[in-house]
Amino acid sequence: MDSGGKQLDGTLSEGGIRRPRRVLLKLSGELFCLPGQSGINIEETIKVAGQVKNLLELGVQPAVVVGGGNILRGAQFSSGTTVIKKATAHHMGMLATVMNGMALQEALESLGCETRLQTAFRMESVAEPFILRRAVRHLEKGRIVILAAGTGNPFVTTDTAAALRSCELAVDILLKATKVDGVYSDDPMRNPHAVLYDRLTYDKVLRDNLKVMDASAVSMCREARVPIRVFSYRREGNIEKAACGHPVGTLISDQP
Repeated sequence: MDSGGKQLDGTLSEGGIRRPRRVLLKLSGELFCLPGQSGINIEETIKVAGQVKNLLELGVQPAVVVGGGNILRGAQFSSGTTVIKKATAHHMGMLATVMNGMALQEALESLGCETRLQTAFRMESVAEPFILRRAVRHLEKGRIVILAAGTGNPFVTTDTAAALRSCELAVDILLKATKVDGVYSDDPMRNPHAVLYDRLTYDKVLRDNLKVMDASAVSMCREARVPIRVFSYRREGNIEKAACGHPVGTLISDQP
C-alpha cells in the first residue's frame, strides 16, 4: 500500500519502498527558465527532461502536465484597464503551456525518449488531441505523455488540470514539483517561523486554506483518493525520489 492507502502495481525499490506504476508529474512553468527570468531556457529544459527520462528507467509510467507561467499568466491581464478579456487571457495562458510542452518534447526526444504531446483543444499540426484511451495506451507502451493546454477551459488552473488528468489516468500519485520544499503553515519568505509539514490530510489543506493547489484540485484528488506529493524541483534527484515513494516534501492524503 502507498501512503495514500492505494495498492501500487510497481516493483520494490531498495529499502522495500514500493514504486508507483503510473504517476502524474505537474511541472511549473518556472522549471523551463532560469530563476528570476522568463521564457524558455534550453539548458534548464534539458535538465528537467533528464529527470523525467529517469522515471522511465525506474519502470514508472510518467504523464506530465506543464504550466506556462514562464511565458504568460492569464491573471496578468486581470487589471480593469486592459483591453483583453479574462477568457481570452486564459486561452493565451493555455497556449503558453503548449509552447512549454513542445520544448519538453524536443528535449526528451533528444535524450532518446519516445513521447507524445497531447493538448486539451485541437491543434493537430503540432500535437494530438487528448483522448484518454490513447494516452493510456501510450503510457503502456513506454512513452512519456505530455499534457498541455490545461483542461481547455478558461478560469481553470493547470493544477486543476493535473488533478483531473490524475483521476482520468488512474495514477498512483500526483507529483507537484515547485520552487519550495513542500507545504508550509505560512509563506516562508515572509514568516521565518513557518512550519514545513511532512504530511497533511486533504481536509486540513482545505480547512486551513493552505496555498498549495486550488481547492477544486485538492477536492478532486480527495474524492478519487489520489495522494499528492509537493516537493522542490531544485534539489537534484527529487523527482525520482518522489516517484519512488521516498519522503521528500509534503504528502497530502486521507491519512494524517
